[in-house]
Amino acid sequence: MGERKVTVAAEVGLHARPAATFVQRAKQAPMEITVAKSHGGDVVNGKSILAIMGLDVRQGETVVISADGEGSEEILDELASIASTP
Repeated sequence: MGERKVTVAAEVGLHARPAATFVQRAKQAPMEITVAKSHGGDVVNGKSILAIMGLDVRQGETVVISADGEGSEEILDELASIASTP
């Protein structure tokens, strides 16, 4: 299983537009994608806008994005880029 630790850079955190962009890309992936705050807590479905927004990830917080399967490294790189874009 691959994973990326990413510090969220957007001023609004992983909410609204950044969350929508993240989920749109995640939904294109054939494998399961999960997201969790790095300090523990709930692991949520990375393809669910409500689940992502429910994490309440704010600017400067770190998340762990995980995926397993063929092509997961490329997907993780793209999702990490989305999450770390200001």
